[in-house]
Amino acid sequence: MKHTVTHLLVSTVLAAGIAFPAAAQIATPATQRTTGDPVADAKIDTAEKNSSEPQSRDDIVVTGTRIIRLNNKSAAPITTVTTAEIAAQGATTIEEVLNRLPQVQANSEQNYSDGEGRQRIKLRSLGYERTLTLVDGLRLGIQNGLDVGIIPGSMVERVDVLSGGASSVYGSDAVSGVVNFILKKNFEGLQIDGNYSLYNHSNRENAVTAAARSSFFPAPTSMANDGARYNGTISAGKNLFDGMVNITAFVSYRNSERVALGDRSTAACEVTQPTRDGPLVCTRSTYTQAGTFVPRAGPSSGQTIVNNPNGNGTFVPFGSGAGTQANPYDDFAFQRQFERLNAGAFLTVKLSDAAEIYGTVLAYRDRSRAPTPLRVYTFGVYGSTPYQVNCNNPFLSAAQGSALCGAQAGTATTIPTDVRYRFDGLPDASIRYSNKGVRVTGGVRGVVLDGAWHYDVAGVYSTNRSTTIYPAFPDFDRVNRSLQVVNVNGTPTCTSVVDRSDLACVPFNAFTPNNNNAALANYLFQQVDGTQFSVPVLFQTVGSISGDLGKYGITSPLAEQGIAIAVGLEYRSERYTNSADATFRRTNGGTDSRFTQNVIEANVEVQVPLVEKQSWTQLLQVNGGYRKSKYNKLDDNFSTWKAEAIWSPIDDITFRGSINKAQAAPSLTQVSSARDIGYTREGSRNDPCATTPDTQNPGRFLGPQASIEACRATGLPDNLYGSQTLSCPDGLCTIRNGGFNLTPETAYTKTYGVVLRPRFLPGLTVSIDRFLIDLNDSINYFSAASFINGCIATGNPYYCRGIVRTPGTFTLSAPTTGDPTSGYIAQGTGNGFKGTSHGWDFQGQWGVGMGTVGRLDFSFNGSLTTYAGGQDAPDLPARNCVGYYGSFCGESLPKWKHGLRTTHSLGGISTSLNWRHISPMTLDYNANDPVALGIPVTAADRRTTYNGIKAYDYFDLALTFDVGKRFTLRLSANNIFDRDPPLVPNARNLLGLLRNNTLFNYDLLGRQLNAGVTVRF
Repeated sequence: MKHTVTHLLVSTVLAAGIAFPAAAQIATPATQRTTGDPVADAKIDTAEKNSSEPQSRDDIVVTGTRIIRLNNKSAAPITTVTTAEIAAQGATTIEEVLNRLPQVQANSEQNYSDGEGRQRIKLRSLGYERTLTLVDGLRLGIQNGLDVGIIPGSMVERVDVLSGGASSVYGSDAVSGVVNFILKKNFEGLQIDGNYSLYNHSNRENAVTAAARSSFFPAPTSMANDGARYNGTISAGKNLFDGMVNITAFVSYRNSERVALGDRSTAACEVTQPTRDGPLVCTRSTYTQAGTFVPRAGPSSGQTIVNNPNGNGTFVPFGSGAGTQANPYDDFAFQRQFERLNAGAFLTVKLSDAAEIYGTVLAYRDRSRAPTPLRVYTFGVYGSTPYQVNCNNPFLSAAQGSALCGAQAGTATTIPTDVRYRFDGLPDASIRYSNKGVRVTGGVRGVVLDGAWHYDVAGVYSTNRSTTIYPAFPDFDRVNRSLQVVNVNGTPTCTSVVDRSDLACVPFNAFTPNNNNAALANYLFQQVDGTQFSVPVLFQTVGSISGDLGKYGITSPLAEQGIAIAVGLEYRSERYTNSADATFRRTNGGTDSRFTQNVIEANVEVQVPLVEKQSWTQLLQVNGGYRKSKYNKLDDNFSTWKAEAIWSPIDDITFRGSINKAQAAPSLTQVSSARDIGYTREGSRNDPCATTPDTQNPGRFLGPQASIEACRATGLPDNLYGSQTLSCPDGLCTIRNGGFNLTPETAYTKTYGVVLRPRFLPGLTVSIDRFLIDLNDSINYFSAASFINGCIATGNPYYCRGIVRTPGTFTLSAPTTGDPTSGYIAQGTGNGFKGTSHGWDFQGQWGVGMGTVGRLDFSFNGSLTTYAGGQDAPDLPARNCVGYYGSFCGESLPKWKHGLRTTHSLGGISTSLNWRHISPMTLDYNANDPVALGIPVTAADRRTTYNGIKAYDYFDLALTFDVGKRFTLRLSANNIFDRDPPLVPNARNLLGLLRNNTLFNYDLLGRQLNAGVTVRF
């Protein structure tokens, strides 16, 4: 049915293209669009030359500054993704587009099985919370709960990625950089875009398929054509009153079909490698389709037995053959089924040059689901009481009764047992995710005082609601009643029906394989696990005025342009709420929470051209910026600044550099959890400086665990060392959760580089830039154990600050009520140590005209990461995880990653080949010097097989056919050679990698085929 709808959509678009004679246009204001980066500008110019689609030329938007001038130049590198690149990829989500950038740490929030569906961006290796996301220069939302899914890919004009800090311009969070989405606006006419894609993958034999067969799991080895995705967008706009007013609106629909892990031979099961050089084995589950038992009494007590899958009424050992074990992850998704609806509108009303009113509305709703089989869970999920089975249960065969009950078989005696059953023949349960939100902006801008000053006053309201609905959950009492069955006139009947305590009870034949009784499932799965909600809200007002002081003669004597200045004032109100319904709270506990904070900031920027167009220097310019910030949840104000310089000795060469003090204030949840104080002894431990009772010899005591020197560092007087009265009551000291005085993280980010535009190679623009991001006071979570163990081991105040003793006896035993000022071990969110990201960015753009045979264009974007990691504590070595992955380094960045796109254009036909390269990566256990990485491994931990990932090269081919200015057809194939993703054993159980057995840097599903059309009326 979905394919039919897609075919109808494409057919309709094609028919419409034939029927309508007028072509859509996009209004073109007189102002010039620029990114400020020469390579990015060259890329945009090339994209325009290679496309017949009219381009939107909006007011100047330079990412990284609020100064408005036509020839703005960025002192920091900007990487740009154009609308043509987005279309060539056939991407369904913005997340996919950004994942290909070397500067972005890949992720897949929309697709993996247990992600809530919100899409976020993390630059370098420093996390979401240190990447600032903007839309047309204004914040998308608050860091807690950002979702770039509100941005429709088909309406993106370009995406600018600014490396390095920009806190002095935009405020907190711009530590690793800024991602700015510039949207298409000012349409005139009607445009329809449609896109359809699917995966065409050959499931080949590999080590996973061998492991799957050894575990009697199915392994696909045929050609797969699946994962269909389609989207359609209708955009319409109208100019009114001689172009003074423009109204543009769009609606976009996207749909993606599910691809399960079990649909790929490389993920037929989740593999582990029990020994460092041994074969791969599949992770197995006792939740079998045949039914699994672990009796707690009787002849088979403690054994794990399974109904014989052949249905002969006997038990066989778990894992002894086909059907006696299950694949626990075969229901997980590589690509989750989802659908999304985006809609929006843009309004501009140009009253005069001095006053233009503008506004935007973006709204979206997406829904997705993660199927999971219905299961009867082990009794341990509910508590310590086992299920009960009566030994005269008519569903028991004689052999089964004897195995469970022994001599009691056939009697009314009940046997305690664990029961685990998976209902594969019934419709799956699903975790359902829903995200919906709206973002509204409005403002007024203009040019005043003879063009010397630009002003812009804007407001943003942004909110979204994320809802997670958990599936039906089996009720313990109902499972227990359904297992206690007697024969009534030849009909198996629940004893609870006989005694009339539960007339609705449906007997559970757990002693036969593949029970697919829908009535039983309806009876057992009555209790739902509930629904969770989270709602972030941002209200922002920001005003700025940018002036060219050259209009007043304030100009360097060696420059043509005057000094430019921008002054801004900003207010933000942020709110984040977490809540759940009564059912969720009853099952999982917890409480609803609400976090708020307000921010007031003021900033100033200045650009000073010192020298222009002199025989010895074409341009010498310095820039500066300063921002003062006040957060109502922080005790002190804080400031950020930047200093930049640009020098072009000749037109061919430009040197640029910048240094920024960038800061990331604690998020709403971080600052609240740090300030909110609570006391507990749950999960605590005894004072290591006290004597403790000897449990083996009553009446005697054991000496302190720590030395007197170590105990001095914890604040203990020598005369109390080893005191029996020092022990915390019952050996449990008080833990204080929260109470930390969080301060913003501070990063000193530096970039410097060179831009080359040699005159002897017309059309070539190349940039090489170094970036250095050094983060201090990183915000981390500290457990009580980390404080006391670290203090005892090192005596370093970094750890010892978390131990606050009170005079007298029981020095770490404060009451758990009120707010005592001492007598506890701290725990919670606080400022930590250091994070680091260093590297080089390389960009290039070159276009060559070849006369009658067309034009050839090259676009290159590469990043060499030289340092990604940091130092978790003063006593630990600094960890550089570049090129490593695993349990200590997580999903770090590859050392080198690039994309090289080559495009040939002739007439209305464009052919583009993109080469994506990812350098090799090594398992961190196999680091050349694990000690230098702070990895406590031995020679026995090093792997001889599956100890790394080889270099990967992907090639993507795209064809674009422009027919006049009305119709564009796009065909593309990504990963044209259908290369399999890498095998990473132990990804879940040992390495801690995200959700699947591969990394998101790689194409997980194989070759992708895309077809798209654009029709303009």
